[in-house]
Amino acid sequence: MLKLKFRNLHTTVVNSVNPASIIDFLFQESVIGQEDMDDLLHKDNKREQTRHLLNLLHKSKNPQAFVKLYAAIKEESHLQWLIDSIGSLDLIGLLQQRYISEPTGEP
Repeated sequence: MLKLKFRNLHTTVVNSVNPASIIDFLFQESVIGQEDMDDLLHKDNKREQTRHLLNLLHKSKNPQAFVKLYAAIKEESHLQWLIDSIGSLDLIGLLQQRYISEPTGEP
């Protein structure tokens, strides 16, 4: 569910998060590896780093990826408003939106 919430808030996260401490936390928690970390740190700007980080997490097979991302953001006191936004998203509405927009395969 967190993955879906982060997808819905993608632009907000990209525009609001300072990725350095988030990247360090996710590396420490073994969510991203050394190669991913090196690649992230060589991006030109913070928005590009955050966008690439979210993309990596969406591709990740780690079931804890978004739980750890949430924990990392929660550690940043200035991002409490973002934690509140994540918590207030309507899961039922998001799920309905997701299933309505996916192709059914029917003619």
